[in-house]
Amino acid sequence: MSNKVHLGHQARKRFGQNFLNDDAIIGRIVAAISPDNDHTMVEIGPGLGAITEPVAERIDRLNVVELDKDLVERLQSHPFLSSKLAIHQGDALKFDFSQLIEPGKTMKVFGNLPYNISTPLMFHLFEYAEHIANMHFMLQKEVVLRLSAAPGNKAYGRLSVMAQYHCQVIPVLEVPPGCFVPPPKVDSAVVRLVPHQTNPHPCDNLAKLHHVVSTAFNMRRKTLRNNLKKLFSDQDFEELSIDASLRPEQISVAQYVALANRLESR
Repeated sequence: MSNKVHLGHQARKRFGQNFLNDDAIIGRIVAAISPDNDHTMVEIGPGLGAITEPVAERIDRLNVVELDKDLVERLQSHPFLSSKLAIHQGDALKFDFSQLIEPGKTMKVFGNLPYNISTPLMFHLFEYAEHIANMHFMLQKEVVLRLSAAPGNKAYGRLSVMAQYHCQVIPVLEVPPGCFVPPPKVDSAVVRLVPHQTNPHPCDNLAKLHHVVSTAFNMRRKTLRNNLKKLFSDQDFEELSIDASLRPEQISVAQYVALANRLESR
């Protein structure tokens, strides 16, 4: 384990900072990301550069989005990285990723995401899905379980439906707390998200899908009929062959899309 990374920088609680510090795990993550010059490479929250350095070694240019000004300064004066990085100081949640698009290239996006912003940040990135080849994120293990959960599973919810609408979700590896400085109180995991080139269940209006899914999961214990009664009649459910007595976690992404499309067609 290399201890060099966190010298001179105190992890900040408000940024949810835990720095990866295990060379074997870092190697496996970099192999999964598979950095190359044929894609626009984008790292969110490079931190102290544990993943940034080995990725940058393999490519000519790396875009990084970092909120913490101290870490930006470290990267700007880094003896090896500074010449390879295009540094964007700011909040990834508000960042316009379309400004990184290069002609003829899609993006490979990766990052060790702070737990407090991981879900909203993924929703933000889904807006750019057509420009993204794949995304690799280190997340809280329970978030990876939610992303990849199938209908009928306790972890299946709004995040599962929206992520799987946009992407194929593939858990890559688990990362125990001891691989970080300071060790987080939770288990982490790396997930690969591959945006669909052609969406298997195209939605006519994404805002309607968001609305249907969040309304359905607002009260998980209630039936679809109860939760969605302001939006759909029994006849709607019948015509779409969806059992209204089921709970929200019991129907598929395709069925949520069918409901959203019904709403849009009115």
